[in-house]
Amino acid sequence: MSFLKLTVAYDGTGYAGWQIQPASPTIQGALAQAWLRITGEEPNFSASGRTDAGVHAEAQIVGVETQSTLSPWRLRKGLNAVLPEDIVVRLVEPAPTGFHATYDALRKTYRYQLHDGPAPPLFDRRYVWWWRAGRLDDLQMGQGGERFVGRHDFVSLQSLGSDRSTTVRTISNLSVTRTGDRLDITVTGDGFLYNMVRTIAGTLVEVGRGSKPPEWIAEVLAARDRSAAGPTAPAEGLVLASVEYQTA
Repeated sequence: MSFLKLTVAYDGTGYAGWQIQPASPTIQGALAQAWLRITGEEPNFSASGRTDAGVHAEAQIVGVETQSTLSPWRLRKGLNAVLPEDIVVRLVEPAPTGFHATYDALRKTYRYQLHDGPAPPLFDRRYVWWWRAGRLDDLQMGQGGERFVGRHDFVSLQSLGSDRSTTVRTISNLSVTRTGDRLDITVTGDGFLYNMVRTIAGTLVEVGRGSKPPEWIAEVLAARDRSAAGPTAPAEGLVLASVEYQTA
């Protein structure tokens, strides 16, 4: 037996999220079918994050234990030959014995993508939230985002439906950058609650449109109440960008 680490990218538009669900197409389900076709094995995958319906990934990390003797290069080639065109295995590499993509992750980076131009986006329309109500103030959003950095109880940013032993997380970096009509909110942390990044995005939009000042973010965190934060931003703007692991 050997352990492998897969780096997988996908367009989540047509899927009900990562995790297998009955009667719904999922990323895990498509990858499992492809793995069975190439190796003859029914895999038990671990994933760095269970992305929700409509959420995308540039570098979802997947761990798997296998008896296959195919080389990583041949596994990647074979999987990409049978996977749907909106899922790509970017890399297959050996992993340490016992590797678990969920529990061994140190930090994850998500990027939330907005478009605030006067005309709707075209080529990236499935990957951004089009804010139709006028130009957002990215400088104010960046100042608000600085208040999220550090170790906090993020219960105000968690949607209902998740059972976690603690809602305390550490955000090590949050930036808001503009390129033309495109705004990217990039967040790195040691873990994220259910819909946390999408709620951070929706909350910062409240600042960007002038409804709230940057200092309001501190009040949101202190309230420990979901109703104190902004709306949950749409799923299509969210991308799992990268995952960090301990290097040997």
